[in-house]
Amino acid sequence: MSRKDRNLPCYMISVVAEILGVHPQTLRLYEREGFIEPKRQNNQRLYSDEDIERLDFIIQLTRDLGVNRAGVDIILRLRRRLQLMQAEAEKMMDHMDMELRDEFRKRIVKIFDE
Repeated sequence: MSRKDRNLPCYMISVVAEILGVHPQTLRLYEREGFIEPKRQNNQRLYSDEDIERLDFIIQLTRDLGVNRAGVDIILRLRRRLQLMQAEAEKMMDHMDMELRDEFRKRIVKIFDE
C-alpha cells in the first residue's frame, strides 16, 4: 500500500473482505458499530488504505486477541487520543530549541519504555 493519498477511497467491500480474509458482512458490522466509516459513491462502499489498516487492526484485536466489541471501541478511542497527543507534542517541539527538544524526546522515550 504505497499510494500517495492513503485516505483516497478506491476499494470495494468485496476486495477489502478478500484482502483481510473476512466476510463482507463483518465489514458491515464494523461500520454499524462505528469502528469504520467508508466513503460512499453511488451507494457503494469504498475503502481507503487507511481504512484497510484500521480494519486489519480491529480484526487482530478481535480474532487474535479475543477483544470484544466494547473493548475494541475503547482501544480505538484511546489510540485516537494518543495520536492527537503525539501530534500536539510534535507541534510543541517545533517551537523548542534543539537541546530542549532532544531532552524532551528522551523523556518521552523513557516513559514509553517503562
